This record gives sequence, C-alpha cells and structure tokens, in this order.
Amino acid sequence: MRLDVVTIFPEYLEPLNVSLVGKARARGQLDVHVHDLREWTYDRHNTVDDTPYGGGPGMVMKTEPWGEALDSALADGYEAGAHGPVMVVPTPSGRPFTQELAVELSERPWLIFTPARYEGIDRRVMDEYATRMPVYEVSIGDYVLAGGEAAVLVVTEAVARLLPGVLGNAESHRDDSFAPGEMANLLEGPVYTKPPVWRGRDIPEVLLSGHHGKIARWRRDEAFRRTAQNRPDLIERCEAAGFDKKDREILSVLGWQPSADGRFWRRAEAVEE
Repeated sequence: MRLDVVTIFPEYLEPLNVSLVGKARARGQLDVHVHDLREWTYDRHNTVDDTPYGGGPGMVMKTEPWGEALDSALADGYEAGAHGPVMVVPTPSGRPFTQELAVELSERPWLIFTPARYEGIDRRVMDEYATRMPVYEVSIGDYVLAGGEAAVLVVTEAVARLLPGVLGNAESHRDDSFAPGEMANLLEGPVYTKPPVWRGRDIPEVLLSGHHGKIARWRRDEAFRRTAQNRPDLIERCEAAGFDKKDREILSVLGWQPSADGRFWRRAEAVEE
C-alpha cells in the first residue's frame, strides 16, 4: 500500500516511523510519502490560507497550493507504478471512521491524506479531485482538533494493522472490538496474562480450564457485558435474529429484550441490577 500525506506540519507524522507502521515501512509493506504543502506556495510568507468568502471567523486553506501538491503527489505515485488512489479527508463533518471503514480502506492500494488546519480546505478542492478518485471525508470522533494530522495517524494505525503480514499473528484482529462477523457490534471483553494471582486478584477460573468452548462462551458473554455497560447504543442496533440462544440468555440477564416486532433489542423495563 502507498500512503501520501500532504500537510503543513510534516514533523507531526514522525510516529509513522515507529511501532507496527514503522516496521511495515521497513519491510516494504507500506510506502509512505509525506509532503510539505508550503513547498507549493510562492510568496515570501508561504501562505496557505485566506479569509473566508461570506465573512466569519477563522481562515480557509487555499485551493492553489492544495491543487499543485495533490497533482504532484498523483504524478509521483503514477510514475512509481501506484494505482487506484483514494483521497482521505479528516474532518469532524465527515462520516464516522469505524472498523468497517478501516477494513474497506485496507483493501485500497493507495491512500492520499489531506489533513487540514484552520477552518478547513476550500470545498472546491474536494469537488475537483472527486472527479478523479473516490474521496472519503472521515471523522474520528465528535470533537474538533487543531488539525487533521492526529486523525491521519489514527486512520493509518487502524488500516495498516489489517494489511496481510503486518501483525505477527494473522488472527489477532479477528476478535477485536467491532471486527466484522460475530464482533461487529460488540466491544472486546477483558484480557489477562501471567501471573495467575496479582495483589490478591485472581484471573477467572474458566481461563485456566483448558476448555476452549467454555472459554469462547465466557469471552463472548464478557463482550456483551462490556458493550451493555459502555456502548448500549451498539446493542440497540443489533437485529435479534443475529444472536443464538446463549446470546439471548446473557442479554436477558443484562436487562435487554427483543423489541415488539422481534427485530431489534431494547432495554427491558424494571430490571433489577
């Protein structure tokens, strides 16, 4: 996979040289190119922003430097043999970045990130490049950052770990929170390692039983418990038909029941803790 990042703060992307992403780069699984947007400015102040049309506070990033920078990144990529570019625009007004979207992006061969500053990028830039490639406007949460570089790091970590060979164990992400399949709407439960007793605290006995079926059931029950406590909205989205008998039993214990039409789950009334 090729990654291009156009930014006014190239140094912000230094974490792409460490941990799993850094190792993936060293092994040639990720080809990362960070571009300084100011290289495509021509005034002595290297200006990348201007006042917004219509008035209002803040500044807007200009079309000219973004257009030239993106054209250059595309030309470099095509010359190097890259294909199938996708533009990823981090913005709080974008679609939520989810594990499902991370999987979708991990199947793309070339991602071009455009982290903005100030009030964002002139809309015409996204409209222009949407005629040349898919444009994903994504939000990593319901809050506003000073700039999009941190979001680039978040998205890159989530996507890169899904690439074949990046994780030491190819099955490591199978039971992740939100992983496609059985964990699609669940949070991962608690995990434990040695020693078996720490400061008087034992690990659950089932994890020492060696009974893989019971361990799998315990882990799924704990996923339901954590999801019900921390993200009940996820359970409310689940179709009742998607759960087996054991799933339904634990949901009932946790105070959930199918809706009147039997399609989705909702909180039961007057359930004791």
